[in-house]
Amino acid sequence: MARELDEKDITILGILAPECKEMICSGSGVEFRSILPPVANHYARDEADFKRRLMRLTDADFAYLVNKIRAGEESVACVPPEYAEILVGEIAIREGKDVADEILNIYETTDEC
Repeated sequence: MARELDEKDITILGILAPECKEMICSGSGVEFRSILPPVANHYARDEADFKRRLMRLTDADFAYLVNKIRAGEESVACVPPEYAEILVGEIAIREGKDVADEILNIYETTDEC
């Protein structure tokens, strides 16, 4: 699911984690290839902070991110379970239960980080 982040991806990452100045994972030294894992693993302080960060996205940007997950272009496998639960809950609110169930299935069946 790794991809090269484009300008729109970088803009969304900037909304979710404005403190992100480098596009390099501090742990691996590799460029970020997704949006949600770095936010969840490097920038969000806790579940409430992760939710606040998701709430910053417009409906259009949120839908874009969900569509990237659905297309297999945005990784959710590296998102911690408690953060994935928050993500799926927000998807249910904004995109509907069926889409949330689809994303939950992707999360539960994808093992590559």
